Amino acid sequence: MRLIDTHTHLDFPDFDADRARLLANAAARGVERMVVLGVYQANFQRVWDLACAEGSVHAALGLHPIYLEQHRPEHLAQLREWLERLQGDPRLCAVGEFGLDYYIEALDKERQQTLFEAQLQMACDYALPALLHVRRSHAQVIATLKRYKPARAGVIHAFAGSYEEAREYIKLGFRLGLGGAATWPQALRLRKTLPRLPLESIVLETDSPDMAPAMFAGQRNSPEHLPEIAEALAELLGIEPDVLAEASSRNACELFGW
Repeated sequence: MRLIDTHTHLDFPDFDADRARLLANAAARGVERMVVLGVYQANFQRVWDLACAEGSVHAALGLHPIYLEQHRPEHLAQLREWLERLQGDPRLCAVGEFGLDYYIEALDKERQQTLFEAQLQMACDYALPALLHVRRSHAQVIATLKRYKPARAGVIHAFAGSYEEAREYIKLGFRLGLGGAATWPQALRLRKTLPRLPLESIVLETDSPDMAPAMFAGQRNSPEHLPEIAEALAELLGIEPDVLAEASSRNACELFGW
């Protein structure tokens, strides 16, 4: 299988001890490309350094809603400076990770929305895909996307919504990022939704080091696990793993312009 992991955080300290070994092993297992996403201003340089050092790694830069209390107005300005400076560099593939998180009640929704719209505007301005974090906020995200209509669309990371929500994202041109979540038997709604999704809407991801699949329960997640995730998802979709791998990689390449 030839695979693309469209969502990782390989710059995190979780990987400092064995990052080189992991990258080599992932490549040996067929994971040809990986996207590493920025989540706050302080890790932009770390993400970019990794993309510059590793030919298989591409960078996305963004301000994640989980870190809302860390973000400052000047960080948005600095994100725009990064995007301006790297415009046209193939190692930069998207704006992200950003979005709305209504699961954590302490996160101010108004501030989240302001941050979300500012970054969505940057994705539009620089014609880059948007890699979106969406938790319990599908209606608000969909309404906002309908206003902005980003030309390159992007990915709804760790999609776990309904079929109706999936259909709205697909109509807007977005792909749905699928990873370890659906491998868990208790993810009943998601497992019922998956077979109804058009194959051209799916991209694969791990969210490493988070969201470990059921077969690696309690372990650090890794791009090395993407073949097993692909096999489990293909079974749920009722297709061969190679078919899913080929389609999802093609979808990712179309989205990112590879």
